[in-house]
Amino acid sequence: MDEEPFEIEQQEQELYEHHRFAVDRGQEALRLDIYLQMRLSGVSRTKIQAAAKAGCIQVNDKAAKPSYKVKPQDVISVLLPEPPHEFELTPEKIDFPIVYEDDEVLVIDKPAGLVVHPGVGNWTGTLVNGLLYYLGDKASPYLVHRIDKDTSGLLLVAKTEEAQVVLAKQFFDHTIERKYNALVWGDFDEDDGTIVGNLARSPKDRRIMAVCDEEHGKHAVTHWHVLERFGYVTLVECVLETGRTHQIRAHMKHIGHPLFSDASYGGDTILKGTTFSRYKQFVENCFEACPRQALHARILGFEHPRTGKHMHFESPLPDDMQALLERWRKYSTNKDLLA
Repeated sequence: MDEEPFEIEQQEQELYEHHRFAVDRGQEALRLDIYLQMRLSGVSRTKIQAAAKAGCIQVNDKAAKPSYKVKPQDVISVLLPEPPHEFELTPEKIDFPIVYEDDEVLVIDKPAGLVVHPGVGNWTGTLVNGLLYYLGDKASPYLVHRIDKDTSGLLLVAKTEEAQVVLAKQFFDHTIERKYNALVWGDFDEDDGTIVGNLARSPKDRRIMAVCDEEHGKHAVTHWHVLERFGYVTLVECVLETGRTHQIRAHMKHIGHPLFSDASYGGDTILKGTTFSRYKQFVENCFEACPRQALHARILGFEHPRTGKHMHFESPLPDDMQALLERWRKYSTNKDLLA
């Protein structure tokens, strides 16, 4: 998360524009792609055609081809990714690990601390600035999802408008495979569980998200599974069914298990364990070893936008989380030494 005031990085569904409207009664017969290009400001005909091909455009609740002739009172639904930028982006030389690349997609293993996209408080030094420099005139970066500044792990980027639309549809349909590893405070009575709770900005702090009633916010579902227990903290795998802003962080806090070292959601204080000074020093050393939320996007799977082939990638835990887990492993087997 970007710690600048009132700034929240967007994630998957936040990157989509969903339009639904009825055609005017006096509309003359016109190709769907031409009609939408006239109706939707700043959207190219190429992107509209790609969206139709991917099944992202429906007329009267049925997928429609670009050549469809619109008729008065047709009801048109359009799902388009990444609205046009409202500011100029500057290419910058920024290092980031590339896991896979071809003519349509890039898979990046984003390090913690790197903001994905320019915004309030972060107009430069972002991954997108680095991608513009890296790709040069060969291609353009098109985001289909984002992960928080201080979350590490796998991120998928499209290199063409056509690929972006196809991948965005997969995210919208929840067919993308996304698994995260997180170290959270507390132990669990069970090995598996599911958190269902609409998310909206917290009324107490607009920089973070909170679970709200069903009439507000956005539907969010997180599945979790225990990987390793350390007594006062637990390593879990989280599978995203939806992709809301700060979803794992907000959901885990909601059920009483904030992510370890997550300052925004209260995980940067001792929430479980004894009050003895040696244990307190141990936890503070753990905070120093991993001074950010202990969250890593470990697995990413998707259908290739051109070939349809299933792509699967895994990212090892970064050094800071590895060091953190080793400390807790040693503690969990030698608790008496820190009492």
